[in-house]
Amino acid sequence: MGWLAAGDAYEVALIEGKVTARAATGRSAGRQLKTLPKAVREHPETDRLRRFAEWLDRHAASCVAHVDAWMVSSLPVPTGLIAQVWPDEAWQAALRDMAVVGDDPDEVGFLRDVTDAGELRMVNLDGETVRLSPRTVTLPHPVLLPDLDDLREFAAELGVTQRVEQIHRAVWRRPADPGAKARQVTEFAGGTYASRFGLAARATQLGYRVSGGFATCRVHEGGSLTEAAVWIGEPYWDDEMSTGNLTWRDQDGRALVLREVGQVAWSEGMRMAAALYAGRRVEEGKDA
Repeated sequence: MGWLAAGDAYEVALIEGKVTARAATGRSAGRQLKTLPKAVREHPETDRLRRFAEWLDRHAASCVAHVDAWMVSSLPVPTGLIAQVWPDEAWQAALRDMAVVGDDPDEVGFLRDVTDAGELRMVNLDGETVRLSPRTVTLPHPVLLPDLDDLREFAAELGVTQRVEQIHRAVWRRPADPGAKARQVTEFAGGTYASRFGLAARATQLGYRVSGGFATCRVHEGGSLTEAAVWIGEPYWDDEMSTGNLTWRDQDGRALVLREVGQVAWSEGMRMAAALYAGRRVEEGKDA
């Protein structure tokens, strides 16, 4: 984006998401200013740039949220869609370096670029750049990726930086035998907060939905919807509150026994419960 006139003496531009001004006349013409003069701060062109910057921030956050949803649910994404949105810098930043799988579920690669012909350029685990053009690709949840530790090591060697947490996302694997009738996990129960409001605020800040007395997260897995839920107390309760047990239910609201919970839903539910527990009040001192 070029420089725009903001009155007779100044020009403004959006640089790295921030409105910046420079002198347009005199001996200092072209020199960028450290702060915006009052005349520039109140100019309509500055206000338009600020609103545009806010829109760009919302757009970038939306792109990250969409890619995160594709990854958490391991949804098939049309290759043509990725090629279509790639020229958009916000989409590109959200998608670049994501681990992607094409037709062969064992062939994982990091997405680096999209060619003019719409092919995906990826670096595979042999360090080779390959081109793929399957009809759809998936951005697998890390709990579904084979040899995740090796993939993380290779990502570090490659200098992979992901806007959407995938490779280094914390994962929990469901026990082989969680119990025939067990319906809840108690591992992260008992995390005490000064108030229910503080507990709900942390859940919202982490991106989880607060509904009634629960913090929840939903996962589409294997063609069905599963919702993980942690009890956080009734909305009207203002006193001290502790995290409750973690449970799962299906799209009809039926409580699931633990052995029915899918691998992704299990991992994401445990991740939510652990994050809420981590924000608990920690007592200090010899009597803690």
